[in-house]
Parts: sequence; structure tokens; C-alpha cells
Amino acid sequence: MIHLDRETLVKMIDHTELSSHSGEKKIANLCSEARSFGFYTVCINGGYTRYASEKLQGSGVLVCAVVGFPLGAGTRSAKAYEAREAVANGAAEIDMVLNVGALRDGKLDAVRDDIRAVVEASGPALVKVILETCFLTDEEIVVGCELSVAAGAKFVKTSTGFGAFGAFPAHVRLMRQTVGPEIGVKASGGIRNFKDAWRLIQAGASRLGVSASVAIVEGLSLYKFAPAAWLEEEIPCHFCPSRFANLDKQPKAVYAYYKKKCLACPHLETFNKFYE
Repeated sequence: MIHLDRETLVKMIDHTELSSHSGEKKIANLCSEARSFGFYTVCINGGYTRYASEKLQGSGVLVCAVVGFPLGAGTRSAKAYEAREAVANGAAEIDMVLNVGALRDGKLDAVRDDIRAVVEASGPALVKVILETCFLTDEEIVVGCELSVAAGAKFVKTSTGFGAFGAFPAHVRLMRQTVGPEIGVKASGGIRNFKDAWRLIQAGASRLGVSASVAIVEGLSLYKFAPAAWLEEEIPCHFCPSRFANLDKQPKAVYAYYKKKCLACPHLETFNKFYE
């Protein structure tokens, strides 16, 4: 069981605001909350990097900017330029979206070189690679992690939060097993409360990308008094993407992959009874 106190938790959080409709008022509020709670970074769209850097000056809170967000399908040179620009404007970390289509097509050299170009363009800034796990099979997640490490990234990350689903413990566990203890694993997408966050930390997440940061930190006090069962994996499975994915967004082949896994799951009978 991982010991978790408030100081440890706040330093695991990238306080996030990535909505396309967010303006300076929201970014200013994000920075104010990050200062107050001492979150590790604010994670924002690149256009607000300089603004956030100025707001956070002297606070110890870093700025993380997204690159190739949220689709990851731009050109290599465009991603590299975007990363270089963000670092010049004050970003200390870069969260880039992997070229998901290229990975699914088996164009592994192109995926690796895409990541490497961003790593090189980011200079001293730490690079996290967003795999967008909702679009990948387990085997593709493993390959994406391996390519990220080979290209020099220091973190792998589950999701943009704009896909078919967000972070699930089973994916975080798989990513941690693949990259080992020296590479960071960031869980993001759909983490709404401390219970969600705790399960992902237990699965191996070393960083959380969340907009519900304040609620998660305040929920820590409940954990101290909660029975052990409150924090255990839910039965039926908390992780069952073939049931909970947004099917308008998830590729049919990936849906079929998870559906097959779901039908072979030992918890299926319990799951069906739960939802009768």
C-alpha cells in the first residue's frame, strides 16, 4: 500500500485546463489555484504559455504545454516547431500526442522519429508522450511505450481527455510494467475524485493530469478514515472499455478487441447481474 500525504499528492498533479473556449480569465484562475495548492504544473494549450509563465513567476509551479493536441496527426516539423515555441515562452514540460494512426498502421520508425523530433526541439524541457490509449490495443500500448522511451521521452501518458475514454488502472499498470520504474507514467482523462486518483496511483501512475485537482486533494482527508474495501477495484470491473467507451470515437477494430477481452473476463457474470 502506497503512503500518500497531501504534500506528495499535490506534487503529483498537473493542474489542467485544455478547453478550446478557455480564455485568460480561466488560465489566471488555474494559475492562482496552482499557486495556492502547490501543484507541480499547470497544463495548458501553447498559446497561453507565456501568460501562465508570467502569472506563476516565483511560485515554483511549472508550466506544461501540449503539442500536436489533441489529434497527434500533424507533421513532424510542425510538432517540433510548436514544442520549441512553447519552451521559448516558458514551458518546462511538453505533453505531445503520439501519431496514433501511424502506430496503428505499424509505421513504427515514423512514430519514433516524430517523438524524437519533439524531444530534441524541447531542449531541457521534459517530454511526456500521450498515447491516447482508448484508440489502441494492449499490444499497441506496449509498443507505443517502448518507442517513446527509445526516442528519449521521460514520461508516457494515457489520454488527451478528448478521446473515447480516459485513464483506466489496467492501462496504467500495463504502461508501468512496460517502461519500468525510471520512466514516469501520467494518468489523465476522466479522473474526477480522490477515489479515481488513488486507484491510478496504486496502478503505477506517478503524475495525474486533472482539472478536478482541488476536489481530489480535498478528498484525501476521506481516505484516512475509509475502509480498505472503499479503495479496492470495483467488481464488476472498473476497467471495461468495450462497455464504457464513446463508440462514435473508438475505432471499430479496437472496440472488437476489447469486446473479445470482456467476454473472456471472469467478472462478466457478476457484471451482467449488476446491470440487470
